[in-house]
Amino acid sequence: MIEVPLHTQLRIMNTQTGILYLIPTPIGNLEDITLRALRILKEADAILCEDTRTSGILLKHFEISKPLVSHHAFNEHRSLENITNKLKEGKILALISDAGTPAISDPGFLIVRECLRLGLRVECLPGPTAFVPALVKSGLPADSFVFEGFLPVKKGRQTALKRLATEERTIILYESPHKLLKTLVDLKSYFGEDRQISVSRELTKKFEETINGTVAYALLYFTNKEPKGEFVIVIGGYDKKVKKEDE
Repeated sequence: MIEVPLHTQLRIMNTQTGILYLIPTPIGNLEDITLRALRILKEADAILCEDTRTSGILLKHFEISKPLVSHHAFNEHRSLENITNKLKEGKILALISDAGTPAISDPGFLIVRECLRLGLRVECLPGPTAFVPALVKSGLPADSFVFEGFLPVKKGRQTALKRLATEERTIILYESPHKLLKTLVDLKSYFGEDRQISVSRELTKKFEETINGTVAYALLYFTNKEPKGEFVIVIGGYDKKVKKEDE
């Protein structure tokens, strides 16, 4: 029996338009990519990637050779028309970021919105994203949470911190190593030094580490140990009962 490639099957089913696949890639450990993701990457007509050099390493590891198209935060507005035109022609495109799920603090939102506006088909595969393991292993409530990504660096930062200080759900932030201490100092000022926190770095990698405790403890820990790697900060929600007891 002759096996028909996936992209051929898809074109038979939908001859008017191609498909944009959002494909999560490993956040560190290359074993965390799914079999389905590998299959679609191999069968796509082209792969849209945040950094062709970074993605090239991943694709070479899995022996995938496809045309790479640069699609990142600095050119995504300009590249929308070219991408949607290819989809209109029936092309199968795969969008990946440097690590994790596209559009989660990475490029992807604009192209998805434009595809939906034009009636083009979009599919998103399940897969790695850094905040999920950090949340689950934090020991903080995971039934209701708010993901904030990176806090504003300057404009809007204080407003965001004041708003989040009274957020009752668990809060998740991303942070870079050179800004971690500043963020912990800000959390101490706006949330209080006793607020429960979990800080994870280098998730799924060799030097993965998670520390749990209070904001004061996390600040002391990373003051004495130079922050390295990418960080996920999980913060316990505002507790009205505790606030009333303190008063």
